Amino acid sequence: MTKKYIAAYILSIAILLVSIWCGISIGSVSVPLSTLWDGEANPTAYSILWHIRMPRVILAALVGASLAIAGAAFQGLLKNPLADPYTLGISSGASVGAVFTLFFSVSIPILGLFTLPVFSMAGALVTLLIVLGFARVVDRTMKMETLILTGIIFSSFLGSCISLMIALTGEELRSIMGWLLGSVSMRGWPYVKMILPFVIIGTIILWFNRRELNAMIYGEERAKYLGVDVKRSKYIILIGGSMLTGAAVAVSGTIGFVGLVVPHMVRMILGADHRHLLLISFLNGASLLVICDLVSRTIIAPTELPIGVITSFIGAPVFAYIFFKQRKGRVA
Repeated sequence: MTKKYIAAYILSIAILLVSIWCGISIGSVSVPLSTLWDGEANPTAYSILWHIRMPRVILAALVGASLAIAGAAFQGLLKNPLADPYTLGISSGASVGAVFTLFFSVSIPILGLFTLPVFSMAGALVTLLIVLGFARVVDRTMKMETLILTGIIFSSFLGSCISLMIALTGEELRSIMGWLLGSVSMRGWPYVKMILPFVIIGTIILWFNRRELNAMIYGEERAKYLGVDVKRSKYIILIGGSMLTGAAVAVSGTIGFVGLVVPHMVRMILGADHRHLLLISFLNGASLLVICDLVSRTIIAPTELPIGVITSFIGAPVFAYIFFKQRKGRVA
């Protein structure tokens, strides 16, 4: 491992630790760091830290990490810097799966608490396969513009499906509109337990396919010559990315652009070696969402903004810049 990557890991871990510390300390009530090991000195602060702040910060970190590493994998697999769970419509598919579960009160005894994330992941995977299939039918070269437009088309359609379910339900699910804007507020430890197994499994799946992602950067034919089972690897990577996206959406709603901004910035600075790109994106995605959540609950306190609003303010200009850069480079 080169000094460049060692420095990147150290810096990423340091930023994550500082963001977590800020996330648990700053708020309407100041919580000193000593509360972590000395709860008897201030029982109120101890309760706020362990029952409200800590699960919220950890959940934000897990959601951000999931979206960032999934975005890095999708960008590498599709060789497209604009590919991420949000722009491809995968987040919308995951949202449909989650809202469908709530709308019909679906509960599978074997799955129990995990019914919601499983249906959300299924919605994400099915949407991704449909988007890729439709884009290939329209344009066999699957150009960047075709993929993005296909994602927008299906996001609009799936958004209409969600609105229809909410309208038919009435007052019971009206609050879900706030959830769809993205939030980790008042979720608690049960939601951390809900997402954690899928984050671990999805991350391991993508990590074990890091060399395959590197090989596929140079095209599928060359990857085959290097001994990669391209078809099998593609499906495994798609499943891993959809698992991470679906689990993230199930616990936090739709949060856009994290999977676009973080991997793209890491790739610009460190290059496209997925042996490091995946993990560094994971760490920085966690930091970004913890910081965005902190901003969302303090910028106009005591009112909270949906975290998806903050990420969109950051992500939309970056998306426009990347798209402009790609188009300008192609014209030139």
